[in-house]
Amino acid sequence: MTAPEHVDVLIVGAGLSGIGAAHHLRSQLPGHTFTLLEARDALGGTWDLFRYPGVRSDSDMQTLGYRFRPWRRSRALADGPSILRYLRDTATEAGIDRHIRYRHRVVHASWSSDDALWTVEAEHDGTTVRFTARFLHVCSGYYRYDAGYFPEFPGLERFRGTVVHPQEWPEDLDHTGQRIVVVGSGATAVTLVPALADKAAHVTMLQRSPTYILSLPSEDRLAGLLHRVVGPRAAYPVVRWKNIAVSTLLYQLSRRRPELVRRLIRKATIRQLPAGYDVDTHFRPDYDPWDQRLCFVPDGDLFTAVRRGTASVVTDHIEEFTASGLRLRSGAELEADTVVVATGLRLLPLGGMRLTVDGSEVRLPETMAYKGMMLSGVPNFAFTVGYTNASWTLKADLVSGYVVRLLRHLDRHGYRRCVPVNDDPSVTARPLLDFDAGYVRRAIDEFPRAGSRQPWRLGMSYAHDLVTLGHRRLDDGILRFT
Repeated sequence: MTAPEHVDVLIVGAGLSGIGAAHHLRSQLPGHTFTLLEARDALGGTWDLFRYPGVRSDSDMQTLGYRFRPWRRSRALADGPSILRYLRDTATEAGIDRHIRYRHRVVHASWSSDDALWTVEAEHDGTTVRFTARFLHVCSGYYRYDAGYFPEFPGLERFRGTVVHPQEWPEDLDHTGQRIVVVGSGATAVTLVPALADKAAHVTMLQRSPTYILSLPSEDRLAGLLHRVVGPRAAYPVVRWKNIAVSTLLYQLSRRRPELVRRLIRKATIRQLPAGYDVDTHFRPDYDPWDQRLCFVPDGDLFTAVRRGTASVVTDHIEEFTASGLRLRSGAELEADTVVVATGLRLLPLGGMRLTVDGSEVRLPETMAYKGMMLSGVPNFAFTVGYTNASWTLKADLVSGYVVRLLRHLDRHGYRRCVPVNDDPSVTARPLLDFDAGYVRRAIDEFPRAGSRQPWRLGMSYAHDLVTLGHRRLDDGILRFT
C-alpha cells in the first residue's frame, strides 16, 4: 500500500471557507504545508454549484468578500458568476489552486493520540486515497451538495410539464414564453421570480407562508464614492465596517423591538407594491424578524415584477399536481408549463464524513461545539459554520485566523495536541443553530450541540467574536494542550 501523503494542515472543501482558510495559512504560516480536498471537480462550492437564473449573493459583497482581498466593485449584491470569478482569482493569485485535489470526497478521518496525527481517507475516481495531517480543518459548510430538499407532492407523476429543483438547474432549459410556478418564498425563490419574469409569459411565486423581504440598493453609494476618492483598498475597511454596523443594528433591533421592525418592513413593502395590494396576506410573516433569515432583493426587483404584472404571489398550500399544473387547498388551480421547486436545501454535517478518535466513533450529537468551531473530545480539529444573521465570510475569516493562532501556539510551546474538554455538568446542551428555518429544523439533531453558556455557544456577533477569537487567550483551561 502506498504511504499516505503528509501535510501539516488538511483542509476539506475548496469553497468560500476553504479558499479563505488556505489563504490565511499561506500568508501567515508560510512554513506550514497544506492541501485542500474538494469533492467536486471545481473550486467555488456553492457559487460553482448553483446555476439557476439570477443566482446572486444574499449578503452584501463588502462583507461576503474576504477581509484580506477587497471586493473592488460597488455592487452590493453580486451575481453568482462574479462571485465565482472572485474566488478563482483569489485562489490563483495566492497559488492556492495548486494545492487543491479535486474529486476527493472525504469519507473518514481517524485521530491517533499515539502518533498525534489524523489519517484521512478520501474517495477519488473509484479508489481510496489516504492523507495524514497534524491538524484537520473542515470547510465543507453544512449543505448537502448532491441533492436539495424535495418534498413529496401528491400527483406529481401526472404533471405533463417540467419540474426542476434550483440546485439541479438544466443548462438547456428555455423558459421563454412559459407559465412558471416557483414553489417557495426563501432567498432562492425571491431571486428566481424576477429573473424568470423577464422572458416568461408569467411567473407565480407560490408560498405556504410569507417571508420578510427588504429592498437593498444594488449599488453601494458610499463604496462608489470612496473607490473614486481613495481607491478600493483604502475604501474597503470603511465600507465593510459600515455594513457590519448596519446589519448588527438591524439584527439587534429585530431581537429587542420586533414589533417596531415588523411595522417598518410592512411600511416599506406597501410603498413598493400597487395600491390596495393585500400585503398582510402575502408579505406579513407570522414570526418575528430574524427568527428566520431576512431576504434582500436588489432595487426591489421582486416588487417591480409584481407591479408590472409579470409576476404574482399566491399564498396557499398544494393539494396536488394535475396534468396541467397545481390544485391548491383553497380549490384554486394554477396552470403551469414549468414548476420550480425552490423548497430549500438539505443539511449535512461535516460533509458526511465519519470521525473516529483512538478507534472510537465520534457521534456528533453527543459532542459540544467549543466557540462554534471545535468539538469536545476531538483533538486538532476545527470546522467552519458562518453566521445566520450576517455574511458567512465574516465568521469564516475569524475561524481561519483562530486556527492560525492555535497552530502558532502549538509550535511555540512544543505541543502536539489540543482538545476542548467539557467537564462542567452545569453546562446544558442546546441546538447548535438557534434558527427556526425549516431546513435547520429538519436536520439539527444530526449536528453537534451548543452549550448553555460561553465558550460552548455559537456566537452571532461579529464584534464579540472578533475579540474572542482574535485576541482572547488560547489556554483558557477548557482547551487543553499536551
